[in-house]
This record gives sequence, C-alpha cells and structure tokens, in this order.
Amino acid sequence: MKIYNKTNFFKHTFCEFTQIENFKFPEDTNYKSKSESMYFYTDEGVYRKSNHWGRVANCRWKLIANEDYKNQKTVIGYAKWCDFYPINSKEKIFFIDVNFEEKTAKISPNKKENKNYLFTFSEAQKKIKHINQLLTEDKWANYYDKKIAILRKEIISSFINSNKTLIEIKRNFK
Repeated sequence: MKIYNKTNFFKHTFCEFTQIENFKFPEDTNYKSKSESMYFYTDEGVYRKSNHWGRVANCRWKLIANEDYKNQKTVIGYAKWCDFYPINSKEKIFFIDVNFEEKTAKISPNKKENKNYLFTFSEAQKKIKHINQLLTEDKWANYYDKKIAILRKEIISSFINSNKTLIEIKRNFK
C-alpha cells in the first residue's frame, strides 16, 4: 500500500477528515490553495481549513462533521497520513456500507481485516449509483412478489457482496 505524506496526499486520494474545533492555524501555514483552503502539515497528518469537502480537485475528501456543521461553512478537518487511500488504483480496498433504515450508502476504506467484499474505488462508485436508485425509487419493485423493504435488503446485500451485475442479481429474484 502506498504511503502518503505532504508531497503526495493531494494526488487522487480518498480520505475522511475529522472536524476539529480548537486548532489555530499558525501564521506560517504550509500551503494555501487557489480556492483559499489552508493546509498545515505535521509528522502524523494534515490539518485542512476549507469551506468545501467531497470532490476536491482529483480527490474525494469527506468530512466527518460535528452536529452543527452546515454545508459551505469554513471548518477545520484533520486526517492522519495513514487515512489516505488511492482512488486510481486497481487494488480492491473499498467496501460499501449500507444503512437501510436511513436509505444511505457510502464507500469506506478497508482499514483492517474484515469479511466485507472489496472493490476498487471506481467499481464502488458505480455500485453506489445503482444502490441509491434501489433505495429511493419504487417502480423497479413492481415486477416482484415480495415486499419492497425485504426485496431491497436482499438485492442490495447480494450486490455489495459479489461481483455480479445488478441485472444478474435481479434475475435471480424473479
């Protein structure tokens, strides 16, 4: 696995930053981007002060925010160097986490040995699009005899735990 630091963390990476409340950026901040984001590097990681998260240039940087966070509000996030993962790699290091009650799905890095089925970042992104449709739309379920909540759970669970296409999985449920 690639090791990230201040010279390469901004090149095609996925990371989840944690919102930090009490950090003052020093006057000699390490870097300020064209979009006014500020960065301060430590031996262990990076602080980022910004009003935009998610898609950042060629990266996917998410913010694990406090309850009072509002979109477009400038906040400070912190991530350790070990929390950065390559998104343009052929390595299967991401899994999909689905919350059926809240009807949400997210891509997560495989941080430790677990039994989740793993995908490359691009594979996981494609699957997330299909999953969001399954979670939010109902029309597709008209062709089945099961209750939609049960059907959703069974189809999505099969989809995130295999390399089968959604069409293949849906055919098996008819």
